[in-house]
Amino acid sequence: MANINFKEVTLIVSVVTACYWNSLFCGFVFDDVSAILDNKDLHPSTPLKTLFQNDFWGTPMSEERSHKSYRPLTVLTFRLNYLFSELKPVSYHLLNLIFHAFVTVIFLKVCKLFLDNRSSMIASLLFAVHPVHTEAVTGVVGRAELLSSIFFLAAFLSYTKSKGPNNSIVWAPIILTVFLVAVATLCKEQGITVVGICCVYEVFIAQGYTLPVLCSTARHFLRGKTGIPFSMMQTLIKLIVLMFSTLLLVVIRVQVIQSQLPVFTRFDNPAAVSPTPTRQLTFNYLLPVNAWLLLNPSELCCDWTMGTIPLIESFLDIRNLATFSFFCLLGVLGVFSLLYPGDSSKTVLMALCLMALPFIPASNLFFPVGFVVAERVLYVPSMGFCILVAHGWQKISNKSVFKKLSWACLSVMIFTHALKTLHRNWDWESEYTLFMSALKVNKNNAKLWNNVGHALENEKNFERALKYFLQATRVQPDDIGAHMNVGRTYKNLNKTKEAEESYMMAKSLMPQIIPGKKYAARIAPNHLNVYINLANLIRANESRLEEADQLYRQAISMRPDFKQAYISRGELLLKMNKPLKAKEAYLKALELDSNNADLWYNLAIVHIELKEPNEALKNFNHALELNPKHKLALFNSAILMQESGEVKLRPEARKRLLSYISEEPQDANGYFNLGMLAMDDKKDADAEAWMKRAIKLQADFRSALFNLALLYSQTAKELMALPVLDELLKYYPDHIKGLILKGDILMNQKKDIFGAKKCFEKILELDPGNVQGNHNLCVVYFEEKDLLKAERCLIETLALAPHEEYIQRHLNIVRDKISSSSFAEQPIFPTYETLSKGHKIPTKNGKEVRSEPKPTQTIKANSDKSPSTPNRQLEKNTDEIPQKTTQEIKDIEKKRVAALKRLEEIERILNGE
Repeated sequence: MANINFKEVTLIVSVVTACYWNSLFCGFVFDDVSAILDNKDLHPSTPLKTLFQNDFWGTPMSEERSHKSYRPLTVLTFRLNYLFSELKPVSYHLLNLIFHAFVTVIFLKVCKLFLDNRSSMIASLLFAVHPVHTEAVTGVVGRAELLSSIFFLAAFLSYTKSKGPNNSIVWAPIILTVFLVAVATLCKEQGITVVGICCVYEVFIAQGYTLPVLCSTARHFLRGKTGIPFSMMQTLIKLIVLMFSTLLLVVIRVQVIQSQLPVFTRFDNPAAVSPTPTRQLTFNYLLPVNAWLLLNPSELCCDWTMGTIPLIESFLDIRNLATFSFFCLLGVLGVFSLLYPGDSSKTVLMALCLMALPFIPASNLFFPVGFVVAERVLYVPSMGFCILVAHGWQKISNKSVFKKLSWACLSVMIFTHALKTLHRNWDWESEYTLFMSALKVNKNNAKLWNNVGHALENEKNFERALKYFLQATRVQPDDIGAHMNVGRTYKNLNKTKEAEESYMMAKSLMPQIIPGKKYAARIAPNHLNVYINLANLIRANESRLEEADQLYRQAISMRPDFKQAYISRGELLLKMNKPLKAKEAYLKALELDSNNADLWYNLAIVHIELKEPNEALKNFNHALELNPKHKLALFNSAILMQESGEVKLRPEARKRLLSYISEEPQDANGYFNLGMLAMDDKKDADAEAWMKRAIKLQADFRSALFNLALLYSQTAKELMALPVLDELLKYYPDHIKGLILKGDILMNQKKDIFGAKKCFEKILELDPGNVQGNHNLCVVYFEEKDLLKAERCLIETLALAPHEEYIQRHLNIVRDKISSSSFAEQPIFPTYETLSKGHKIPTKNGKEVRSEPKPTQTIKANSDKSPSTPNRQLEKNTDEIPQKTTQEIKDIEKKRVAALKRLEEIERILNGE
């Protein structure tokens, strides 16, 4: 085995870097969204063991909707990327580039087993620049191919060292091979196929057998003429060990997927559900299609599903000639490599094995796969193709007449391939560029039209997105997903009627229930979202809530493990004021996914509706155990602690609010509630600072403006409160408490009776029955010395609140004043402070805690496309009065007693005592 030198490694790394440097500027596209952006297994908060329980996309292997792609080691590398750079794509693409360079270097070492140094280098360079690899290298999810290939080649190289002197068995390399095969399989399933390559290598390369020799030996053995040769016995032992190990890995793999194959639809792989002979003719035709992509990668496409390759439904289809020609060529090469001894036949045989065996899992021969053609699965088979090309070039260039021509053709091929790869990388820059490039190759794939629509939808360009979604329905009229996309876009454009029609069309395309046949196995799990989307649409109409509930229940009856249906139904039941049933729905969802922090959060909201704050707090805490950065749980649990009135909970509430604002630094609500906590703790300076930060972020923050003004009023800074109140009333001119507080300050601090009068009159315009406003206006009349008007005003106010003793008492004072003959000589009047004592804006009771009163809401399941980030918070009524502490009650009582004493003194003066 020839070694590789530093110059060769440097050349390979340089070429790979030159071809793929621009991939570093690409984002997360296509399958990257599900595997990276939406995959919680990447987050450090997710237990590491979960990686070995979920599939490649983060779905539990036990769930039927799982794709059953078990690649925990690949996901582990994604998690390491996330640890260093979270969701910045450049580090993910950089690691893919490094892995591709590493694979190419190892491939060079493998090539040197069968080719000379020059041909090996050519094969490696062709492999490094081949455009068909862009999906595996530039697409982040292609890392599964890269990692699997590293251990695939390492396992093969290890096995080549298993032959000792005199054909003895060296067990250490075999044990290492089995281990590396297992690791390769944990990166991607095709890794296990290296065992077949090791077997072929052992028989035809290491032992040097040809097919005639094997047949002759077998005939002699069966006739009893000779026994099994020692070398062949050693070979059999090694093959038995390899096959037994492979069988063990297969059994373990079957146990991991729980003996269930993934659910694919006819849209993913139309031939898989087609009858004979259409299925066989189409699957066989796909082999030359893949071979053509290796030979001529001029038209590459990220998605070959649906109508990309029309089905071959007849033996008379001219495309069958391509299939026939491909198998003839394959047969000729196979016969040559198996019948004739020599280095050339060995090289061709290993090249054919590298092309064919790793492709078997994607060939649909043993089980259907979820695609028609996928360029990424050609990553390993292309190694055999490159060896075959390099070997053919070697044979041609050895003839002097073709030497210059062969070098010219080779140089042009490598150079054009490199340029094509460099250009193709830019297609992966964004989802829009990727799918638009795919539409240039194939316009008969509805999925591509849908995906361009999704890319435009993500940019909020709904009008253009709708055009692509509608085109998808024209290309594939029975595509349920396309009609769902149209419905969602109409909804985003506020065209409710059209949205409902589109959802109804999608619903009508759902297969009908067949007695005795499992329903869920015949449809794509995400197609059931049509029921969720339609229900979410019609529930906006209060008269159709029962109809929406029926749709949720229908989805659940079709698929009892449909978690999103339980979540959406739970929210609807809360809206229908059925919290107990909502609780049942969320508990059922938790049975399916007990590690879902959002579900624990929603259950906490239900307990709030049930007036069970302690249980709610427990569930909030459970959500935070699963996800310490769960923003809504942090915020609302802090509010719940604050509302409890327990002083010992305030430090934890403050800690959680600080965590919340670190996650949501632009949300004014976090700063406002920190200010409210500071007010509770009598930390006036802190409260003022937090309130100001809230107002800075949201200038019209109603509650923050009022409570800042109230804070100034409480701390003898009444004049500082006036500009804040003016700002409040600019945005909310009907804010009654703000008007009362402003009138109070104008009357008592600025002695502006006219200004105060305007405030109280405004209150009565808004709410004629407001007792406090009526009473304070009566005081204004008294200050203006209009005693008769003050009397009438107090009589009307007393009619509104006949049980308020202070109004009756003040009325008596006014009447005594009117009847007093000494009125003119004694300008002593009850002040505003006296008459309204106890009924001004309470310095504690007037707190507001939110800007707009809304009903409590849960985290919704966004089934239209993909789950959205939770963004709803617990809302609290602006007029809610927090509980007073014992000290506050004592202070208020002292003030009340002092007011009564002052009132008695005034009464004695007025009575001439």
